[in-house]
Amino acid sequence: MTDALEMDALWEDFHRAVNMTSAELAAWLRVGDAGETTEPLPDRAGSDTGQHVLAILQKRRTDLTEDDLRVMEEVVNAVQDETDPENEPVAGDTARRHRLMTLGHDPLKA
Repeated sequence: MTDALEMDALWEDFHRAVNMTSAELAAWLRVGDAGETTEPLPDRAGSDTGQHVLAILQKRRTDLTEDDLRVMEEVVNAVQDETDPENEPVAGDTARRHRLMTLGHDPLKA
């Protein structure tokens, strides 16, 4: 298992990268998966990673599993890559925003 200092740093990085609340993320996952005629069950909406991020947001730090830590690190890295100043967003790039929101990061939030 990751030592306490690494886990503390990852916890902080994750919560800095994931700037949506669990309620906002849950709503986004449901909206993102809804079709014209169907909508998935709330606990099945969104990607596996999005669902895992949602589950992590609802946990205490002491309840994290190795799998949670792996997903947290993946999310932190993905958000950092997508928000890197060299990857300057193009106006109206909603696909990029939606990808980030699936991970719990809304780039329009300050």
